[in-house]
Amino acid sequence: MLKIDDINVYYGNIHALKGVSLDINEGEIVTLIGANGAGKSTLLKTVSGLLKPKQGDIIFGGKSIVGKAAQTIVKQGISHVPEGRRVFANLTVEENLELGAFLRKDKEGIKKDLESVFERFPRLLERRKQLSGTLSGGEQQMLAMGRALMARPRLLLLDEPSMGLAPLLVKTIFKIIEDINKSGTTILLVEQNAHMALSIASRAYVIETGRVVISGTADELNASEQVKQAYLGGH
Repeated sequence: MLKIDDINVYYGNIHALKGVSLDINEGEIVTLIGANGAGKSTLLKTVSGLLKPKQGDIIFGGKSIVGKAAQTIVKQGISHVPEGRRVFANLTVEENLELGAFLRKDKEGIKKDLESVFERFPRLLERRKQLSGTLSGGEQQMLAMGRALMARPRLLLLDEPSMGLAPLLVKTIFKIIEDINKSGTTILLVEQNAHMALSIASRAYVIETGRVVISGTADELNASEQVKQAYLGGH
């Protein structure tokens, strides 16, 4: 579904991604593991059109999306839930969700999807008229995910969904990610919590200083001494 081919991305003079290649098949959850500053968020921003690679190509559904505007990429079926959630604090929960569908014209479909988001996140239904800035961190994470789903993505990019959440909520969020995947959405997940990420992913890539250094199935990475030492607390 997605093929990233030898991309190089710079922030000014800083070479943030150095010849990164990876692929994602339809229906998978693929996770990117790596320390802060390794280039994981940069990779997601490049896929969603917020950054442009200097070299290399990104193929989605058989077509190159490099150089396309971010909204065109959303239209083609990729939604991005950014790090730090980025909800519109001065808008209600419902208004945030409606913004997720801003490129769509099918009123009935939008209404149906809104209902299914509320079904998946009952907490948001209770708070639908509340300003998003007043929600807890976990509720804002649910809102950011719900908003992305309103665009009906084929591929969902999730950047650090568990960041700053209590352990119990982390479990809930990961359960929801699995459910979203089971209902037919392919997922590329960036996550500091390598244990949790590997527990739901089919495959994983480890990124260090802008390069892919290890890749394999989630089971292979779970069993790798190198990964255990660096990312799984040596267990």
